Amino acid sequence: MYLSKLEIIGFKSFAQKTPISFHQGVTSIVGPNGCGKTNIVDAIRWCLGEQRTSTLRSDKMENVIFNGTSTRKPMGMAEVSLTIENTKGILPIEYTDVTITRRIFRSGESEYLLNKNICRLKDITNLFMDTGIGANAYSVIELKMVETILSSKAEERRTMFEEAAGVNKYKLRRRLALRKLEEVMSDLTRVNDIVSEVAKNVASLERQAKKADRYNQLSSRLKEIELELAEREYAWFLDKTEEIILSKVENNKRKKQYEDEMSSLLEKLDEIKRKIGNYESELRAKRIDVSKLTENIYLKIQYLTLYCTFGKITEII
Repeated sequence: MYLSKLEIIGFKSFAQKTPISFHQGVTSIVGPNGCGKTNIVDAIRWCLGEQRTSTLRSDKMENVIFNGTSTRKPMGMAEVSLTIENTKGILPIEYTDVTITRRIFRSGESEYLLNKNICRLKDITNLFMDTGIGANAYSVIELKMVETILSSKAEERRTMFEEAAGVNKYKLRRRLALRKLEEVMSDLTRVNDIVSEVAKNVASLERQAKKADRYNQLSSRLKEIELELAEREYAWFLDKTEEIILSKVENNKRKKQYEDEMSSLLEKLDEIKRKIGNYESELRAKRIDVSKLTENIYLKIQYLTLYCTFGKITEII
């Protein structure tokens, strides 16, 4: 496995697409100061997932994009593609040529591609783990890094030795396993809290279920009683209906009899009224006769009184 090709577009001083081919053996890049030799190393580091801007000699990640010159406009994107020959199958992937691509835009968005397929930084890190290739691996060593390694403590140098020995993969897996275990323990604590809360809810729901069962039983019993009462009331109403029908027939007969008697009585009443009318007429006639007789008698009495009075006067004279 070796680095076979590097393509740089818009990264730092590389404004245009710059392909660099690496062949088996030793490849040296020479040139005067400021020509961009270190930028090639930075491009390799950056493509492998370097996130520290200080290592890339920049204040922020967007500064790695070509910023323009007096004769060229600044670019809006930087892209670096790294092609590695995997003929020995060291990388855990089925391709013999593996191309890693990283892009960044001035908006701050970035993306990683593995053989032109979008992927995550974690996928690239896992791909190169314990292969000696990576942003922090021993495969890319600068002069200042040599001085740092020599002046570092034994514990700090241990990381590089572990990377070379292929231990980091297992340590990372151990850290991930411990992290997952912590997350599981945290989830378990939350689950226990949820279980205790659910247990309370279950107890409450159990009481409610018992009440519901009791309610259903009472509702069923009530329906049975209501049906039985309805049947009894219906039978009673049927009996009452028969009695009422018989009573209605009897009452109709009595009504007919009373109507006949009333008609007879009305006829008699009319006859009596007619007789009373006749009697009243006769009474009025008799009263007239009596009045006339009374008046005649009264006149005769007055005449006799006058006659007697006049006769006495005549005798006196």
